[in-house]
Amino acid sequence: MINHMKRHERYILEMLEKNLPAGTVRDLLEYHDKQIRWMQHERMAHLMTMLFVCLFALLSLGYTLLHPAMPGFILSGLLIILSAAYLIHYYRLENRVRKWYRLSVEIWNRSH
Repeated sequence: MINHMKRHERYILEMLEKNLPAGTVRDLLEYHDKQIRWMQHERMAHLMTMLFVCLFALLSLGYTLLHPAMPGFILSGLLIILSAAYLIHYYRLENRVRKWYRLSVEIWNRSH
């Protein structure tokens, strides 16, 4: 997903370097905004997944601390690692979409 976002961003930046007619710029803005809407949906799905994985990691850790057992420690460790991976991915996704908002404003400014 991050690679898709990078490719899209490169495409938009390449198009902005060209001297495009106003109609083409408006079409570019429409296309870019459609991509933003798609990513907003992806952000919401990843946020929900990340929150549930973090919740289960905390619940697992709490239970394991109350009832120590090796399988509990292993499960807690795996869920904490998975939570960290989701946090990193969501951070990258969120920051990339914020860049896209700025690109959308730049495209809009060129179309008017």
